[in-house]
Parts: sequence; structure tokens; C-alpha cells
Amino acid sequence: MNKWISGKIIQNKKWTESLFSIIVQAPINAFLSGQFTKLAMIDIHGKKIQRAYSYVNASHNTNLEFYITLVQTGLLTNYLYKKKINDSIIINQNSFGFFTINEIQHCEILWMIATGTGIGPYLSILQEEKWIHKFYKIVLIHSVRYKHDLIYLPVIHKLQKKYKNRIILETIVTRDTSKQFLHDRIPTLINNHTLEKKIKLDINIHTSHVMLCGNPNMIKETQFLLQEKRHLTKNLRKKPGHITTENYW
Repeated sequence: MNKWISGKIIQNKKWTESLFSIIVQAPINAFLSGQFTKLAMIDIHGKKIQRAYSYVNASHNTNLEFYITLVQTGLLTNYLYKKKINDSIIINQNSFGFFTINEIQHCEILWMIATGTGIGPYLSILQEEKWIHKFYKIVLIHSVRYKHDLIYLPVIHKLQKKYKNRIILETIVTRDTSKQFLHDRIPTLINNHTLEKKIKLDINIHTSHVMLCGNPNMIKETQFLLQEKRHLTKNLRKKPGHITTENYW
């Protein structure tokens, strides 16, 4: 049941010209880290315009954080971008989705692969300390266009320190020439083994579960590659596999 309630903006962080995070307080129902909810506005015709956004915060944190890309032609993102502290916002009381750790079986290495704001649900999941020992290693891959788009690096570095380097981070910057980063597309870096050689771990059916979040094209291509060349299978409730996905538009 979609029950809409009113929330309050307590912070609006404008990171770049196109990336921002809003923090909301609202009496929502309990959610699982990795899930999403829906934010909405009422347009001039009285129509509700809604979009799904994943939580960045862990489920125990009552400050609800959402990491958003400003779409110049998008009514809702422009509306959210202009929100100020103490402004009201419409939010769904319930949360949705199966991009959660309880849907994944124990394995040696959990690969979390994201593009852009798709890093959001991983940050939510990684801040849930209760399940971190379920995996021997967690490999977090984040691909962005420019170095300044790596907004949440300080949060990730704190998590690495907290979990004593159980988290391996690899950042990809596709429009930057710095030797500090890898620069190619994720499917290409997996197909030519560049990514795995740098991390010194392999994606395979014996040790790995791969989570994919963000650009639908990246997800489609990477999933196909892993299925065809690595023999990984889609993770289903009735038939557990190796690949769990979440499209971001």
C-alpha cells in the first residue's frame, strides 16, 4: 500500500552543479538497508509526480539521506534541488526492493559495482555493521565521470578503517586522464581482466556474488558478460544465484 506522508528537509547538500543530497526527517516505516522509497511533488495541475530513490543512510539512522542527480529537464529533481531547510516534502511511508543482503547467500567475496549515484544503496548497506562478517572481503567498485564526482569517498574511507580493510575500494573515472584511476567502462575492464588484476581478486562462481547498481546499460552488459563468460547466474528468491541488480532509471 502506497501511503504518502509529509517529511521535513533538514539539509540540502549541493556537491556539484548536477549532484546533491537531501536529508529528510519523516515518520516512515522500518526499511532494510539497500531498499528505496519514493519522493513526490504535486504539479500545477494537481498531479503527483514521483520517483524512486535509494536510502544512503543505514536503516537505524532516522535522518533519511538521498543522493540525487539533477536532471535539467526533470520537474522533480529541479524541485528537490531547490528545497531549503524546514521545507516540507512528500515521501512514501513504505520502502521497496530486494537489493538487500538478506537476499544474498554467504560467499567469500561480495562485489559491489556502481555507477554514479548508484553508490547510494551500498553506503546504506555498508553502514549496517551487523552483517559485515558475512563475507571475507567486500570489493566496492565506483565509476564516475570526473574525480570531483567521488562525493562519498570520506565516508567509504571511514568504513574501511572501521572494518580493518575488509572493504577493498576501486574507483573508475571515465573522463579523467589521471594515472591514479582506471578510465574505461566497467564491462570492458572486466572483460579484459584489468579490474581484477589491479584488485588481485577474481570474479568466479566459486567465491563471488556480484551486485550491480546504476546505469541500466552497464548492468545489462556486465550481467551478460558474467553470465556468458564466467557462468554466473541471476540471483532469484526461488533459485539463488550470483548476480543481484538494481537499475537506477
